Amino acid sequence: MRWMRRGNRPRTAGRQRLRQILVILILLPVGYYLLCLLGLAYLRYLPPPTTGVQIQRAIEQLAADEKVFPDYRWRAAQQISPHLPRAVVAAEDARFFLHRGFDWEELSKARTQARQEGQSMRGASTLTQQLIKNLFFTTHRNPVRKLYEWTLTPAAEFILGKDRILELYVNVVEFGPGIFGAEAAARHHYGIAAAELTRQQAMSLAAILPAPLTRRPQDMGWYTQIIDARMEQLGW
Repeated sequence: MRWMRRGNRPRTAGRQRLRQILVILILLPVGYYLLCLLGLAYLRYLPPPTTGVQIQRAIEQLAADEKVFPDYRWRAAQQISPHLPRAVVAAEDARFFLHRGFDWEELSKARTQARQEGQSMRGASTLTQQLIKNLFFTTHRNPVRKLYEWTLTPAAEFILGKDRILELYVNVVEFGPGIFGAEAAARHHYGIAAAELTRQQAMSLAAILPAPLTRRPQDMGWYTQIIDARMEQLGW
């Protein structure tokens, strides 16, 4: 009987370790979700010291043996030209002030288009979803990130509100290699403060957001005209 009990001990210990590993694997994503919620509460009043995308770019530059000099300068909404957040809304999420984090109309259109073209669905992310990605994750596409985005978006809408979401977005979004936020973008591309951006300059900056690492404001005349028309439709 003693021999039988001794023989079972390794199996029992192995099962306990397996259970512990499973518990950890379950608690880690839950713990990170709770940390993100705490982060949103912090961001309701204070600016982010850095973001997930900024950390991603720094790691990429270090891996490529490049000098890491990210330009990120927080500015309150009052220190940013009102043309820029309006242009960003027109370019990225025209129904931003009408939805509660998810634009079901755009999602339906994107799904239909993907089905017709036989491709995977892309786009249709709202500014709120994009902000969640920028703050807590990276630009890499994966199902886990999307799950977090979808579960954190309602919380962001509730905790932050529309105005704060937009203020955060224009401060952290990538406007070029190592260029993050309105102030850095205005100084890098135009040599002026974010508060001094004209309507034309703001539209040109918004036009590069879908591909900030490859697009330049001076090359985006065609898209700037589209943004201009959308702004007029929105009463701006």
